[in-house]
Amino acid sequence: MKALQYRSIGAAPEVVTVPDPEPGPGQVLVKVTAAGVCHSDIAVMSWPAEALPFELPLTLGHEGAGTVAALGEGASGVSVGESVAVYGPWGCGICVKCAEGKENYCLRAAELGIRPPGLGAPGAIAEYLLVDSARHLVPLGDLDPVRTVPLTDAGLTPYHAIKESLPKLVPGSTAVVIGTGGLGHVAIQLLRAMTAAHVVALDVSEEKLALARQVGAHETVLSDERAPDAVRALTGGIGAEAVFDFVGAPPTVKTAGAMVAVEGDVTIVGIGGGALPVGFGVLPYDAAVRAPYWGSRSELIEVLDLARAGAVDVHVETYSMDEAPLAYKRLHEGKITGRAVILPNG
Repeated sequence: MKALQYRSIGAAPEVVTVPDPEPGPGQVLVKVTAAGVCHSDIAVMSWPAEALPFELPLTLGHEGAGTVAALGEGASGVSVGESVAVYGPWGCGICVKCAEGKENYCLRAAELGIRPPGLGAPGAIAEYLLVDSARHLVPLGDLDPVRTVPLTDAGLTPYHAIKESLPKLVPGSTAVVIGTGGLGHVAIQLLRAMTAAHVVALDVSEEKLALARQVGAHETVLSDERAPDAVRALTGGIGAEAVFDFVGAPPTVKTAGAMVAVEGDVTIVGIGGGALPVGFGVLPYDAAVRAPYWGSRSELIEVLDLARAGAVDVHVETYSMDEAPLAYKRLHEGKITGRAVILPNG
């Protein structure tokens, strides 16, 4: 089968031919209909050899959707031919966090060498994906897998982040979204669907800000050194009750800290290497800083239900398998509007 692999440190990903996988006991083989392209992959491919926690080559793609092609011995819970989405943050299934449905916070994944598809295990940008357990699949029903597949990360991750701040996002509050690309433009829709907050979007590109307005941002602000003052002006000097940074780079994290309100939340979602100092007098009183990771399986079901209700819709650009390297190149250059989706089987 064809697969898109990151094969050596610093090299661009390339389409190669690898053996077709076969499901072992308890495993499920999925014929991939659609696979999302994420900026996290760009970050991983920028790491030096000593920082890479897994071996190469690696088949990329941690957002996957398709149809069940075969079941390994003892596998149950899904049927051959069923349309499914892949829940990406695999865990042990046994520890206390996994028992709570929070496999994204599995306490034993590192110890046991369990890694998500595309981020250590073979990923979804391939004609077939081997899933370790049926519990990591969620039925799609009548949802379009191409438009839905980004929700497995670009929807689930902001949904998980926003849920923690819901008590603060009451009528009259302000929520700021920094970075309105793949995750950010979904976060804006989620904030509009789930809260009464006034939503302000920040980005460096007018094209991205136009998309932010299109999907529901009340206000848009260019993300530069003047952005904190602009947000404080919009909030009567109070600042934002919740700031969600989907870039996570040092400049954007600093911006987030400069615009948060007293008792507000700064949530650093992006993995751009930024860190925000916390201490008395450093941030407004009782401001909280969080760095969440992905989301739970039950939250993915909730996100898909929001999509089914028409509350969230991902802007996608589609690419064939042979065009997959181009999709990553365009993503790296900041030329993707919304989310790029690869169609491995045409």
